Amino acid sequence: MTLDYLEFDYSEDEEGTGTWDAMASVKAERVAALAAEIAQLLQWALRRFAGHQGAVEEGMDWDYDLQSQDEDGQPLPARFDTASGQLALQASATGYTTVSLSLSGSARFGDALREAFGLDD
Repeated sequence: MTLDYLEFDYSEDEEGTGTWDAMASVKAERVAALAAEIAQLLQWALRRFAGHQGAVEEGMDWDYDLQSQDEDGQPLPARFDTASGQLALQASATGYTTVSLSLSGSARFGDALREAFGLDD
């Protein structure tokens, strides 16, 4: 699977939990494509690590944080429905929509994520 919008930066804490942070900023006409890419990634994680999403420090394999805002820094609704696998992402009415996605995970999750999406650290 390839990613066209998301480019991740990697960091790791002293317990070995990895964090992948990405930010993408697109015009309104590209919001649907960006939402589809994020949904594809989160759907993969839900399938591959079914039942293991939650706080890594509590023994789960992975979790995520998703935020969206307009050019003025005003929050925009962004909600991933785990049941349907769909991401509802509102486009900015003026200018660019910026989305931030952070994934955190165990070493096992990180290895699978790197392999599935061709990520480098």
